[in-house]
Amino acid sequence: MAVTTKGRRTGRDRRVMLAYFEEGPDLVTLAMNGWGAAEPSWWLNLQAEPEVEVDLVGGSRAVVARTASGEEREHLWARWREFDKQLDAFAGLRPRETVVVVLEPRSTSS
Repeated sequence: MAVTTKGRRTGRDRRVMLAYFEEGPDLVTLAMNGWGAAEPSWWLNLQAEPEVEVDLVGGSRAVVARTASGEEREHLWARWREFDKQLDAFAGLRPRETVVVVLEPRSTSS
């Protein structure tokens, strides 16, 4: 999926390609900068302005980004493990918990 955020400092459009999976109507990705310590710029930009459009093979979607927490995060993390058996080992290289980002559909009139 391609996500275009607005730079929180520059105001310029920033486009990034992200791995994701669908969970019902939601798109789920991980906020990571490789497995380094720093949070990725695209995630910092989404925190500042969470309403964006994402481009998928079947077209674009208007979404709003949020952090998964609690049982929802545990469930979505377990889903990621289905795709990447080494997820926990790689995540252990980071000094903080990796954020699970949920991109929920939003009304285009918002």
